[in-house]
Amino acid sequence: MNRTRSLFTLHSWLGLFTGIFLFLLGLSGSVLVFRHELDQVANREVLTVKLPTQVVANPLTRCYQTILSRYPNLDGIAWLNPDAGPTEAYDFRLYLNDTQLLTYDLGLISFNPYTGTIVREGKSIDFSPSIIEWLFQFHFSFQLGMPGAALTALFGLTMLGSLLTGLVIYRKMIWRVLTLRSRINRKNWRTISSDLHRQVGVWSLLLNAVIFFTGFWMNLFAFEPKTWQAELTQTRLNTPMALTADGLYQQARRLMPDLEPSYVYLPTQPERKFRVSGPLKGQWALWGAGNAVILDQQTGKLVQIRRLSELPVAKRLESAFFPLHVGNYGGLPVKIVYVLIGLTPGILAITGFLLWWRRARKPTRNWPEQRIVVRPT
Repeated sequence: MNRTRSLFTLHSWLGLFTGIFLFLLGLSGSVLVFRHELDQVANREVLTVKLPTQVVANPLTRCYQTILSRYPNLDGIAWLNPDAGPTEAYDFRLYLNDTQLLTYDLGLISFNPYTGTIVREGKSIDFSPSIIEWLFQFHFSFQLGMPGAALTALFGLTMLGSLLTGLVIYRKMIWRVLTLRSRINRKNWRTISSDLHRQVGVWSLLLNAVIFFTGFWMNLFAFEPKTWQAELTQTRLNTPMALTADGLYQQARRLMPDLEPSYVYLPTQPERKFRVSGPLKGQWALWGAGNAVILDQQTGKLVQIRRLSELPVAKRLESAFFPLHVGNYGGLPVKIVYVLIGLTPGILAITGFLLWWRRARKPTRNWPEQRIVVRPT
């Protein structure tokens, strides 16, 4: 009983200290599951373009050159929607650097690819490009730059700790919950909060563990001293690609014809390379990040063709972390599940607080009652 009580105390304090942050992470994550769909709906007028009457040459190169002229010190550029339809604007991620630790330096710029006109532009710390873009940066950094990214990773660990302690505490109830033999007692708010906490915790346990672990893993860069140092160092002037972006893109497509591009990295610094990545035709989107064609942007020389099937097991698993985190690998049903799971940290935080408040009000005689929570009723 002492061990169970100690775990319950740890479980409670983990939830109390991080509850509001986990609530914000879960809620923003739920919205971002439909990030692209919501962006298209909210900004339909600016992101819908008219088809030209004649073929336009080198639209990607023109966008790239415009970005370089507007931002002379970029860490890099990413074309986010190479799978865009013929009437959709091109979206580009800007990797900026203002030499400040407390601002995470991302930006977004979108073009009409046929006219070269900028249809929206702004930093992700502002609402100017899109509120969805602001929410995206908030989700992994709380809009607090590198310290915020590290804090988000730590909250991922605390959530995992809360899940593990909850797993031990409610271990005798897990099978009853999963087999629908455990009901929510609606006698009063105490029984409702206790049973709801247990039910939600059990049903969301596995997916929450996956989501928070992958979130922690993807933010590990925030604990590297070289990353912090780079944030404080002014980026060098852009080194433009010697070859056209359109030419490199077409070359990459020829080298891996079964690749379905979902991300294109356009370098602005000489040590970076041109890269096209995405799933192969017929391949599950969960493994899409494992395939890529990498080219030298100055010479056109092939640097690497990377196929998921040729990667070590650890790298294959790591390539699935981002899809596992955002839920973009199984169509609408999986996305709906992820939206619902994103709400569970908030529910667990609220019901957990109610359970703690109940004990805090009656410290001398609460533990015997609390046994109802930690063993089958």
